[in-house]
Amino acid sequence: MSERFKVLKTEGNARRGEFQTAHGTVQTPVFMNVGTSAAIKGGLSAADLRAIGCQVELSNTYHLHLRPSSELIRDMGGLHRFMRWDGPILTDSGGFQVFSLAKLRKITEEGVQFNSHIDGRRIFMGPEESMQIQANLGSDIAMAFDECVKLPAEYSYARNSCDRVTRWLERCKTEMERIHAEGKAVNPGQMLWGINQGATFPDLRIAHMQRIAELDLPGYAIGGLAVGETRQEMYDTIEAVTPHMPFDRPRYLMGVGTPENIIEAVARGVDFFDCVMPARNGRHGHLFTWEGVINIKNEKYIRDESPIDAQCECPVCRSYSRAYLRHLFKAEELLALRFSVMHNLWFYNSLMQKIRDALETGCFAQFRNEMAGKLDKRI
Repeated sequence: MSERFKVLKTEGNARRGEFQTAHGTVQTPVFMNVGTSAAIKGGLSAADLRAIGCQVELSNTYHLHLRPSSELIRDMGGLHRFMRWDGPILTDSGGFQVFSLAKLRKITEEGVQFNSHIDGRRIFMGPEESMQIQANLGSDIAMAFDECVKLPAEYSYARNSCDRVTRWLERCKTEMERIHAEGKAVNPGQMLWGINQGATFPDLRIAHMQRIAELDLPGYAIGGLAVGETRQEMYDTIEAVTPHMPFDRPRYLMGVGTPENIIEAVARGVDFFDCVMPARNGRHGHLFTWEGVINIKNEKYIRDESPIDAQCECPVCRSYSRAYLRHLFKAEELLALRFSVMHNLWFYNSLMQKIRDALETGCFAQFRNEMAGKLDKRI
């Protein structure tokens, strides 16, 4: 049994739990707020994250490696001290850039050659380099270096990729153990989580999950989804994988998703989530409410004195009107971005609290039915 993760209650396949890290206990299910370059795009600070109920901050290994460099962050005391966030941090491995920078990279058994999207310089990253960078950053959870396969994928390529990702994971584990043994990690409590791949092929997903579960890691993620497959294909893949994930370890669905995606994935046994959607959509004026999604730039809000959402208790809804926020967007004021991102992240963090509350009271199925087709709807 894991000493870090406890499943406190279940309802069907949905789980209510808590996870211990070096920087605090995480109540699950949880949504991790994405601060790619050690900051939330939209002007939110670490103090803002605390105010809006964030439990876990997520930063990007690849981007921080390029700028300002993991060595600089290490010398500044690690990511927690650098960005003044004292809660848990998860860093992804840089593996997603294998997918997103397809025109700028070359994959080999050793790792991946990149061209920097900033200045074009050549960069190499493999399992060892990813672990070294994340050790410098000092995150609480370091994700394994993997490959996110483009969908739809050829079966043979996805199968070979799974084999390579397994070998990479073994190298990640060996390198992290070496770094800890030498006392070189900024965060001695940093842990490695593995990532399940296999495109949308159930047999590959199951076989890969069974193989990496043998490594007995503190947590496991489902990667390679929300990259072009249908919603049903995503749900089917989750349903295929979760029965083969260790029950006593947290399960993380990477890069997902909409409020409805999250509720449906919780129902299928997922505990951790992250997605750029709430911040990105907020910067474009698309705001989540308990009745659906509104576009605050629409003319109908020009004289609307009501808050974004009458049910919301976020700092923006407590003080400002839809009319004012629409004005900020039309005037191209940066405050529009800050307020919108703050509201959307509050909404997501509140959604997770409602999910946890529903699980604790045995009402998750009712909550799921009440929210079905509602939260993702465009108003």
